[in-house]
Amino acid sequence: RSIGTCCFPGTNREAETFKEQGNAYYAKKDYNEAYNYYTKAIDMCPKNASYYGNRAATLMMLGRFREALGDAQQSVRLDDSFVRGHLREGKCHLSLGNAMAACRSFQRALELDHKNAQAQQEFKNANAVMEYEKIAETDFEKRDFRKVVFCMDRALEFAPACHRFKILKAECLAMLGRYPEAQSVASDILRMDSTNADALYVRGLCLYYEDCIEKAVQFFVQALRMAPDHEKACIACRNAKALKAKKEDGNKAFKEGNYKLAYELYTEALGIDPNNIKTNAKLYCNRGTVNSKLRKLDDAIEDCTNAVKLDDTYIKAYLRRAQCYMDTEQYEEAVRDYEKVYQTEKTKEHKQLLKNAQLELKKSKRKDYYKILGVDKNASEDEIKKAYRKRALMHHPDRHSGASAEVQKEEEKKFKEVGEAFTILSDPKKKTRYDSGQDLDEEGMNMGDFDPNNIFKAFFGGPGGFSFEASGPGNFFFQFG
Repeated sequence: RSIGTCCFPGTNREAETFKEQGNAYYAKKDYNEAYNYYTKAIDMCPKNASYYGNRAATLMMLGRFREALGDAQQSVRLDDSFVRGHLREGKCHLSLGNAMAACRSFQRALELDHKNAQAQQEFKNANAVMEYEKIAETDFEKRDFRKVVFCMDRALEFAPACHRFKILKAECLAMLGRYPEAQSVASDILRMDSTNADALYVRGLCLYYEDCIEKAVQFFVQALRMAPDHEKACIACRNAKALKAKKEDGNKAFKEGNYKLAYELYTEALGIDPNNIKTNAKLYCNRGTVNSKLRKLDDAIEDCTNAVKLDDTYIKAYLRRAQCYMDTEQYEEAVRDYEKVYQTEKTKEHKQLLKNAQLELKKSKRKDYYKILGVDKNASEDEIKKAYRKRALMHHPDRHSGASAEVQKEEEKKFKEVGEAFTILSDPKKKTRYDSGQDLDEEGMNMGDFDPNNIFKAFFGGPGGFSFEASGPGNFFFQFG
């Protein structure tokens, strides 16, 4: 029995009875009842160190380490030779994250009992926690947030009630984009301590990084109300307000059709906080939309690419980029983006967009007859005829009879292609099939072995054939026979 038990004999016996009842409940793991009986024992005999020690042990089992610390400290004040008292004090300090104070308590226990295995182990644990703290501090400065989370997880195995370690872990989880985990840690702390400024800051940080800026500002303001000098909350609050204002101004300029101003505002917003990945992804996509309106399609593609690099689940950015790829005839890239979108959200609209891109890709791999004739895809029948007349005369082999063999071969190829193009585009049925991307070979429209001269003769007509004659160097005129 520890010293410091100056109670009247009857009182002492009654206090001992309460203590034994407390021990019985403790053995049955009914810690609340055990706490009640140890309290009765203390009330009867307030100078007994072991009663405080027992109640400290019970409070520790209930996870009430701060109260337990007070009882453990009282027990060693009453009896400095109470080894278990020092052990419990050290354990409470360690659980609350004060590893240095824990080391002092375990050292005192070892001075009293140098062979005490528990004191030896706990002393090692406390030193390990100090080492984890030191590493975490360095890694936080290096922005190696994964390593900080690892260190805090190890430290929390020995210091489960340390709010400081939990907050640091939660902040790093938020920086890593693991918002639900970070929110969960911060919420647990706020349930126990609703005025914890650090936990309020972390809640705000998660909302801020999830692009819920208005709600985030409310938490930052609340944190600053609890701790006006909270530097991180102050900076985050300032950034959040600035980001919200710039983004809204950019949206307003865009809606008013002032694309140049919208571009400038979105660019300024992107410079506010490079860590806010989700908001910045939206800003890049918005700026991409502005660039597409300004017909700066390559810049629009680059902005959308930056958006999906930041957030690879951002459907709107893929859709915007895919449209820009379509507009710049980069059909393979467009198909790739639309496939990604359709895999994520299987809607009718996305399916149709994918089909359209696949069709344009297929069409792009064939000869472009419109391009060969030099006409628009909406060209009239008359425009197609005029274009054929011009190109057929330009590339007719007779016109190039005096050229080198290489030039003759190239012009002959072009003459044939012009004939093919006219055969297809001047026939409504064939033109419809060609425009819809269908294979022309399916209905016997094989263009491989047709004679372009027959097309030429049929087009120009005349009973006596035709020839090109020179009227001077490099000058030719077409003459019917």
